[in-house]
Amino acid sequence: MRRLAEFTTFRLGGPIGDYYALTGREEVLAFFRDAPPETLVLGGGSNLVPADDGYPGAVAHLRTTGIQIDDAGGGHALVTAEAGEPWDAFVQATLEAGLSGLEALSGIPGSVGATPIQNVGAYGAEVAQTIERVEVLDRATGQLQRLSAAECGFGYRDSRFKRAAQGTGSTPQIVLAVTFRLPASPLSAPVAYVELARALGVQPGERAEAAQVREAVLSLRRGKGMVLDAADHDSWSAGSFFTNPVVEAAQVPEDAVAFGQPDGRMKVSAAWLIAHAGFEKGYRLPGSRAALSSKHTLALTNRGDATTEEVLELARTVRAGVRERFGITLVPEPQLIRCAL
Repeated sequence: MRRLAEFTTFRLGGPIGDYYALTGREEVLAFFRDAPPETLVLGGGSNLVPADDGYPGAVAHLRTTGIQIDDAGGGHALVTAEAGEPWDAFVQATLEAGLSGLEALSGIPGSVGATPIQNVGAYGAEVAQTIERVEVLDRATGQLQRLSAAECGFGYRDSRFKRAAQGTGSTPQIVLAVTFRLPASPLSAPVAYVELARALGVQPGERAEAAQVREAVLSLRRGKGMVLDAADHDSWSAGSFFTNPVVEAAQVPEDAVAFGQPDGRMKVSAAWLIAHAGFEKGYRLPGSRAALSSKHTLALTNRGDATTEEVLELARTVRAGVRERFGITLVPEPQLIRCAL
């Protein structure tokens, strides 16, 4: 019997009822004509925390591939990727085609189809900035739809798709392909993240060679255990486990790393909150096989054969410690499937 642990970067999750690998667009459409509504849709498995008792129903693994590049005029291209395309390989392909805009999102595990669901972001960039449209299958009607970026309801690590699937993994709309509008330029988008700008030797807001930005991002991510490596247990994770909380300015702790938001509130570094609440890198509960990364406090990791419950207990402990110390409640970033904090 297949287990979800085979398909998640956290290497967590119990038995699957029925597993279906879908490799072609027609195969996907045919499958979902009759699929039960509770079917769990799986992409790259990089943002899931599934229950130890697994998923008793059907699991549909979207493994469709294909990239198409069309001239959009005005020095831009429209690049469409099928949902199952590995994200980092897709980013590399856009750079090799002379296009920029995705370089700061290098090294993120998972598939293209998952990126609009989470509004994936890192180093001052997020996919909502470059997505032109998302092609979906509406399961209620069986019709294909093309949703504009505005119709996707993007927010910070959020979208209409994520909200619809919260806690279940099933969704009324299946992402089939994503189209990005990218400039035809060897130069990156303006570097928005101070740490990345420092690594590149530029000022925030300046541009650099897109290929150099990619290499700098990959180096920074490796230093934090955020690039998948079977030999590195720090990468056996779902990446950042908590989102950076957005709070009123008066709630920001003194000396905290925080960034102003358009509405006047502040986004506070969750990693800073965790560390200053007393949780050091590598922290673990007695006897637990789950621990904070030895490289970055924001990642919860599987040290080899941890259970989902061990990871969740660690997350609860960290969340409670931050709330007690700072009065701020951290919110998990990955999707929790048949389990809860």
